[in-house]
Amino acid sequence: MSGSKRRRERHPEEEEEESGGRRRARFHAYIFIMSRTLRRMVHLVLFCPLSKGLQSRLPAIKVKYLLLAWLGVLVASWVLYMQYASYAELCRGHVCHAAICNHYKRGVIAGSSCKALCEQKTLTLQRCMSTSSKHQVYAGLWKELPVVIKCGIEDRGKVDGAPDSPLRREMSLFDKPTRGTSMDEFKEMMLDFLKANFGEQPSLSALVDRIITLADVNQDTKLSLAEAKSIWALLHINEFLLMVALQEKEHTPKLLGFCGDLYVTEPLGHTALYRLETPPYMQPLVPGALVASLNRWLAPAWPRRARITIGLLEFVEEVFHGPYGSFLICDASPRHVGYNAKYDCKMADLRAVASEAAVRAYLKGRRCETNADCTYGSDCTATCDRLVKQCNTDVARPNLAKVCALLQDFLLFGAPADLRGDLERQLRTCVTLSGLASQMEVHHSLVLNNLKTLLWKKISNTQYS
Repeated sequence: MSGSKRRRERHPEEEEEESGGRRRARFHAYIFIMSRTLRRMVHLVLFCPLSKGLQSRLPAIKVKYLLLAWLGVLVASWVLYMQYASYAELCRGHVCHAAICNHYKRGVIAGSSCKALCEQKTLTLQRCMSTSSKHQVYAGLWKELPVVIKCGIEDRGKVDGAPDSPLRREMSLFDKPTRGTSMDEFKEMMLDFLKANFGEQPSLSALVDRIITLADVNQDTKLSLAEAKSIWALLHINEFLLMVALQEKEHTPKLLGFCGDLYVTEPLGHTALYRLETPPYMQPLVPGALVASLNRWLAPAWPRRARITIGLLEFVEEVFHGPYGSFLICDASPRHVGYNAKYDCKMADLRAVASEAAVRAYLKGRRCETNADCTYGSDCTATCDRLVKQCNTDVARPNLAKVCALLQDFLLFGAPADLRGDLERQLRTCVTLSGLASQMEVHHSLVLNNLKTLLWKKISNTQYS
């Protein structure tokens, strides 16, 4: 009786994790059976007798065939195993879904997408697109319309004595505000948080009002504790915060809804500049030149790439000296730049974009030996003052130079012959830009506008404009 009671009281996330373990066990058993079957088939094929005439003419054929076949089987098995291991590590949307819905049913969190996700089941996670185990990204459907669903999974320590429990720690996720916090106090909390992230900006009060309106799911002009906890947790996700701050910008994906710290955005037809990306475990086997050639062959027509480029350059303008300060692109990767079916550039991943104030706060007083010690993200690097062994707070390379470096290969191959020379010179000038954009604003704007004008003249008044 006590055993059955304990089974009934098990948490839904624990049951979900156990079911995931059973699925993995079945998959391993399937792989074992398939590999054994493949070995038997290869054995039959390799050792079936060849005609004596053929054996006399090609005495080494069996040995070569054996080596090649076994090499193919080993490589295929290794790729299959690595693919499964990578998927199991990166794709844990079931854990996120179970935890979110558990919090929602207990009244801890709220959001405009909660009913669709946890009650009506009209918001569903489908194809996994995660690149990090801590940041789950799924293509999904909401009322039969395509969407993108994003959810963070925190590092989990011991929860209820279970070191591998999938339960996320509610006390660290949804700990603020506490019961009894007034609306004025919550607004002050948000204002202080925004000042810490964006610096002293005159328009932050308007941003607080916008966030309050977004958090008020039932539109009763009040915030429940669950609504306040949800929006507070979401504000600590850098991408969500930037989506709210830049929601009026053309090249920022639209926010469609949220539930707790899970949020839903508009879909993009293409979530990266290039269609093919080699998984890390395949990079030693697949030459980079081969991947680059395939990406060139699969790329859109050059005028469409020019249109995507113009959109990306416009995004660089949008994040420079906006109402909430300047923002820095701290990982100019092709994986973060997407575009839709009309070839309008949309930033597929804003996690690598940070406010200039946040980067400066990170670098201020930081001890260093070399410039590499003064790096925020992947490539927001400042210089190291070796006399005092502290980082300077000015990032050396502006956004425009990073974007132009990213665009060189994307834009130059297949470029029209009458444009290629000028385009190459413009990009070379752009890549060599350095120093603070605020100190070289006129020069940076001139380079950016020249590049946009060069591209726009070529595609204007055509079907691609």
